[in-house]
Formats: sequence, structure tokens, C-alpha cells
Amino acid sequence: MTGPVPARRTSPRIVLVHTATFRQARRFVPYALPALAAVGLGGGRWTVVGLVVAITLVSLATATLSWWRFSYLDGPGAVVVTRGLVSRSVRTVPTDRIRGVEVEAPPLHRLVGLVRLRIDAAAGGSAGVGKDEELLIDGVPRAEGDRLRTAVLSSRSRSAAPEHAEDAETPSPEETEEEFARFDNRWLLYAPLVGGYLAVPLAAVGALSRVVDEVPDGALPDVDGPTVDSPGGVIAVVAVALVLLAVGAVIGAAIVNWRFRLVRRGGSLVAVRGLLTRRHTELEIDRIRGVAVADGAGMRLAGAARVTGLVTGLGDAQRRGQLLPLGPRAQAEALAARLVEDPGPLTPHPAAARRRRLVRAVAAGLLVTAAGAVLTATAGWWPLLLTGVVLTALGVPLGLGRYASLGHSTGPRSFAVRVGWLVRERAVLERRAVVGWQVKQSWFQRRAGLASAVACVGAGRGGYIALDMAADEVAAFAVAASEPWAEQLVPAPPTAEHPRAG
Repeated sequence: MTGPVPARRTSPRIVLVHTATFRQARRFVPYALPALAAVGLGGGRWTVVGLVVAITLVSLATATLSWWRFSYLDGPGAVVVTRGLVSRSVRTVPTDRIRGVEVEAPPLHRLVGLVRLRIDAAAGGSAGVGKDEELLIDGVPRAEGDRLRTAVLSSRSRSAAPEHAEDAETPSPEETEEEFARFDNRWLLYAPLVGGYLAVPLAAVGALSRVVDEVPDGALPDVDGPTVDSPGGVIAVVAVALVLLAVGAVIGAAIVNWRFRLVRRGGSLVAVRGLLTRRHTELEIDRIRGVAVADGAGMRLAGAARVTGLVTGLGDAQRRGQLLPLGPRAQAEALAARLVEDPGPLTPHPAAARRRRLVRAVAAGLLVTAAGAVLTATAGWWPLLLTGVVLTALGVPLGLGRYASLGHSTGPRSFAVRVGWLVRERAVLERRAVVGWQVKQSWFQRRAGLASAVACVGAGRGGYIALDMAADEVAAFAVAASEPWAEQLVPAPPTAEHPRAG
């Protein structure tokens, strides 16, 4: 008879990491600043040295106390995390509620040979819990991290297995690794076409400018900026800025996705990525309810796309659910079809949907044109009229592009909907993923004979819409795209007691 499993502590080396990053001490900053302002400090070199020593000691003390009061336990049926000094917190998550495990190795952790684990529970993001819904075990050696990940996932698999003795005693075959996708460094050239990667250099420039603003004027070198006094100079400055922006996007994409690999290992998909912070994300295949293939306007021109898995109960799904962060569209579509059966080509929406997209796209331009016409006739001021004409002309291809992005299809075991233009997304979901339907129809849609059907699912964003489809096709689409209970959406035939209104 075995006794209770003893609780484990993280490595004491994590104290060095948390001291250097001020992880625990940061929470005292809002209280320390007003106190320092009230007491007042004299200037001078020793004042700065004293502040640095005091802040470091506070960070060391709080990191040590946090490590001393933290423990974890991976039992056969649950994972338990205990933490807190004054206010103690004991968090218990049953293994059958765990949706995935992510192992991270940031630069400082790798320097001292440590990793941290994020364990996703089923009810991520519940009220009052937020990101703490995930279990975070920070500061274990790499070998212990691999052991803990394997133990948690093995316990989850055993708890989900049949309870028959003969099934439970059958030894499982050795897990083989099957590669689903591998990132090609040439795909980094797609990064300047993705808005998320373009935001990385812009954020870096913004952070650098804030740091420069805090530096005293006397400490900065007196450098005259470039003088731009000709159209050629303006063009040169813009060209250099665009090149730097593109290079920054490529570097940002490389830092996040370096040596990305997606493999199947047993019943899980494992994604490994990262240059500075190496991440190892494991997702249970049985929890995948669909995939989303997204491409922006620039990505479509280059034939690129990205794939995200729609997983039930997954926290931070936009990042952790990435199955192909960036790559050729053909490979993205092939990966999506490998995970969820392709329901076939999309059915275009009726002509009334095209008219509705066009009207919505040119409405603003027409209003500006009307206002410009009035100003031109009364005050002779024509620039607003020209602006309205340009906006109206640009609205036509925009409306046609939005309409061309619409579509839906159904298959034996899955269905697909597509929407969006600036960022177009085609979501393919399994029939079993649908837990409800919501049909939306505005007054203008009723006049045009259109409606929007939203498939409510327990994964991804929680709802995926078939926008502006024919109203009389909604019920048939819902029945074909989900379980038989959706037949309740089909209008009942008229009877003698309740004749259909003419």
C-alpha cells in the first residue's frame, strides 16, 4: 500500500530569475512611489546606488518568500498547486479536466536550466479567475518539466479510458511521432504582409521613444536630424522607413516562430517554436472541434495563410491554438483538411447579398459626395466633392471583395463558413461542435430575403457566422451542419387549425 504522494518544490534557482526580473517586487511599485515622493530623496550618486541596492534586496526577499511558500503535487487524479504567504491559495484541477500543457523556456530560464509549465483547465477564463484559471508551475528543471508533462497527460489519458479491466490492462503501443508541419525559413518573407508582425517594430519604436524621453537632455548626444527639403528626400525617407518596418516584421516573426514544428504524438498535437523563449505546446486531438484558415489582403496576393485549431476549453487560444503560424496557402489548406474533413467547395450567397455589401461599402462615399456637391454649389469649395467621388469609387471593389468572401458549405461530418475581407477567415467545424444556432435578421435583411446564421460552438470564438445567406436556406443549412435537433428550425407545415399566412 503506497502512502500519499509528497508535495514538490520548484528549483531554488528560480529565485535568481525572479530577483533579476522583479517578478514579485513589481506589485509593490504603486505603493513605493508615493512613499518615496512623500519622504523625499536627495540627489547624487549614492542615492542612486542605495535605491538600486534596496530594490534588489526587496526583489530577492519577495522572490525567496514566494518560492518557499509554493509547492505542487501531481497525483493520480488531480494536480494541486499551493501558494501564497499571508493569503494561502490551494488550487486543485482534476486530470480529466486538463486540456493541454505548454512548456516554456524564456532566456533567463534557459540560462539556469529551468522551464515553466502552463496547464490549461477546462473552464479557462471563468468569472473571477481570469488567467489564473491556468495552473502555472514556474522554475523546474527541464527533466522534471518533461516528467511532469508526461505524468499529467498520462493520468488524463487513463482517466478518460474505458473502465473495463481488460481495456485498462491492455498495454498501449509505443507512441510514434508523425510530422504534420515544419516551418520553412523562407516563409518569413510573408511576415511584412501580416498586421500582427508589423506591430512588433512599431511597438519597439514606441518603447524606445518613451525611454529616450526619460533620459536627461544633457546625457543625449546633440545630433541633427536629416533635412528633407525635396520630394526625392521625402521618398527616400519613406522608402527607408518601409524597409526597416519590413525587416522588423521579419525579425519579430523569426523570434516567435523559429524552428516551428507540429507533430502528432499519440493522441496529442505538439507544437514547438521560439528563438528567445522556446515554447512546447501540447493539445489533445479529441478536443479539436475545427480549424480556421485565415489570410489578410496582402497574404492573399502572395498566396499565404495561417491555420488555427479550434480547441474546447483552451486559454489564450489565438496563440496556443496556432497549428501553422504562416505559410503557403496550399500547405495551410492541406493541414486543415488533415485535421478536419473538408466539406467541399463553398456555396456563394445570393445576388441580394452582393447588393447589400455594395450599398454598405459606398454609403459613406455617397454621403461625402452629397455634402461636397452642396459646398461646391454654395461656396465653390470642391475638395470635399472630389474626396467623396474617390471614396465612392473605392467602395465598389471593396463591396465586391466582401461579397466574394462570403460562402458556406456542408459535408457528411463537417461544415464551413467564410467571412471577412481585410482579414478573411474560413472556419471548418465538425458537426458535433455545434451546441446551438442563432438566426439574426435585421429589417433590411428581411426586405432583401436574407438572414445570418450563427453556429454556437464551445471552441474558438464561440460563434461562427454564415453572413447574408438566403433566409429560406437557413433551416436546411443548420440541419445539414449539426445534429438532428436542429430540425426544430424547419418551419412546421400549415394545418387546418393554423394555416400559413399568405
